[in-house]
Amino acid sequence: MKLFIVDDSRLARNELRDLLSVHEQCEVIGEAANVADAVQRIDALQPDLLLLDIQLPDGDGFAVLERLQHMPQVIFTTAFDEYAMRAFEVNALDYLQKPIEQNRLTQALARASERTVNEQGAVAAGKNTVTRKSRDEQIFIRDGERCYFIKLADIMLFEVEGNYTRAYFRDQKPLLPRALSYLDERLDADTFFRASRQHIVNLDFIANVEPDVGDGLLLQLKNGKTVAVSRRQARELRERLEL
Repeated sequence: MKLFIVDDSRLARNELRDLLSVHEQCEVIGEAANVADAVQRIDALQPDLLLLDIQLPDGDGFAVLERLQHMPQVIFTTAFDEYAMRAFEVNALDYLQKPIEQNRLTQALARASERTVNEQGAVAAGKNTVTRKSRDEQIFIRDGERCYFIKLADIMLFEVEGNYTRAYFRDQKPLLPRALSYLDERLDADTFFRASRQHIVNLDFIANVEPDVGDGLLLQLKNGKTVAVSRRQARELRERLEL
């Protein structure tokens, strides 16, 4: 399992390396002391697991997650327990409070290893591609003070809103600082469909399909929201759904 450490303290990074040295299945492939370096190096090295401090000199750990293209598993590390609840709200693997104890690290690594093996099995089965994210991958979304790790398969709809894109999942609909075209190039094409210039739909959440004006289609999603499919895209959708 490949690990990456983000902490602005060299002493803290060295202590983590010492703790990790007894875990033969773990290889520390890099480290960073700030947000900018962390984002660049994590995307380049693509580790399986990120040991992430929350307080950094040029931002916080959540800013790192928000900017990553490659999203590893995450264990938060910090000296301040005020961040614990927020860390668990984003569905992190674990939250380790400094000074980190070996037994707590061992427990966290065991969970990380199990999840990593499952994800690598999905890739080996052909459920992932080089350029597109599989439906089982997670993305990080920050909406004000609220943060989420959300599996792509659980997002029912992406909708343009100004220069941003709104993501609909469960009863949430936060904004992403991404253009819809950016997402369209990276989402699993077997799961997501570009219905129009305004919408990308998760095909698993379509409850009903009805004809619309001009040979278009009208989709009713499982949350009750309706999405119009342009005439051009409707032809492709009919073929995909064998209508």
